Amino acid sequence: MFYYLSQLLLKWSAGTPWADRLSPLRLFRYITFRCAGAAISALILSWWLGPKVIGCLKQLKFGQDYADKAEEAGGLGARVLSKKGTPTMGGILIILTLNFTTLVWAQWNPLTELTLLAVLVLTGLGFYDDYAKITQQSGGGTKPQVKLWVQIALAVFVAIYLWKGPERSHLMIPESKAPITSNLVTTLMVPFYKYPIPVGAVLGLLLITLAIVGSSNAVNLTDGLDGLAIGCTVIVSFVFLVLTYLAGNLKAAAYLQIPYVFGAGELTVFCAAMIGAGLGFLWFNCHPAQMFMGDTGSLALGGALGLIAVLIHQPLVLVIAGGVFVMEAVSVILQRGWFRYTKKHYGAGQRIFLMAPIHHHFEKKGWYESQVVMRFYILCVLFAVVALSTLKIR
Repeated sequence: MFYYLSQLLLKWSAGTPWADRLSPLRLFRYITFRCAGAAISALILSWWLGPKVIGCLKQLKFGQDYADKAEEAGGLGARVLSKKGTPTMGGILIILTLNFTTLVWAQWNPLTELTLLAVLVLTGLGFYDDYAKITQQSGGGTKPQVKLWVQIALAVFVAIYLWKGPERSHLMIPESKAPITSNLVTTLMVPFYKYPIPVGAVLGLLLITLAIVGSSNAVNLTDGLDGLAIGCTVIVSFVFLVLTYLAGNLKAAAYLQIPYVFGAGELTVFCAAMIGAGLGFLWFNCHPAQMFMGDTGSLALGGALGLIAVLIHQPLVLVIAGGVFVMEAVSVILQRGWFRYTKKHYGAGQRIFLMAPIHHHFEKKGWYESQVVMRFYILCVLFAVVALSTLKIR
């Protein structure tokens, strides 16, 4: 919105005495300026809306009045404060500020529109799940199969759109610097390797679906301690802020020999808005949390990260940058799989971890909640550094 308004004013003032006075509006042409504006706006807006959202959630009695699953499992001696009664659905704050600041500061193109659409769909799914948990007063929520099928349907829609839609990306052949067509679906970029790998339409569609659905659920599983999921999301968003900027810059993409994606630069503004909104939410979500994001926020943020990774041809880099999310998801898969296997073959289920997701394992080992969160932040930063190193180490 600001971009279009500024360009309209510059066009109107051209050749008039107002031209010099309005010349600073040319700053809105620069993605870096609009990124800074989006991040700061989202942060300030979150600070302003946060107390209002918390008050509204309390008034509507949208609180976690059912027992926390971690507390139900018992043995969490390090957890001093109960989470029961804390307002949930705080993801509304993140999504409102994220969408508003993106619409205000970014240029609207198919990539940003597709990302915002995905965020809205997953927010609606998460909101429905959170509302079901509150009304049931049991923490049951929506059936996992229903959530999964909605996520898959969205991911398949995105994958088919990218497959059948207009070609928006190309790569540079290292030896000749000549551009070659690179479909977002039928080719795959592998970290630490400079050449695209043909994977075919079927495998490409499957990988895109796995990236979006897997990322959405991984962030959701990570959302179990105060500040953990949103803090890690902010760190990973910074990685993709860098990657989207480079992918949307033809000269930078050619120099680094990474896929150039027309319009990807505007996703940088989205990432900046997500960082600002995330930091603003973390202000109220840090220990002891004043509100939780719930599935309303976690499903949408995870899905957004997965989609952005797909749109810039870097879904496998997300596996590195989101290493903490991968740890959380894998710990749940291993725990459930091993428990079912041992129960079927030996009559009694056995566990690999004291509790899954893995952040609860460390809680049961005696770590304080704040210790787990800060140490996972450190791991997330390390994963982010490794992910950014893939730009040159290939």
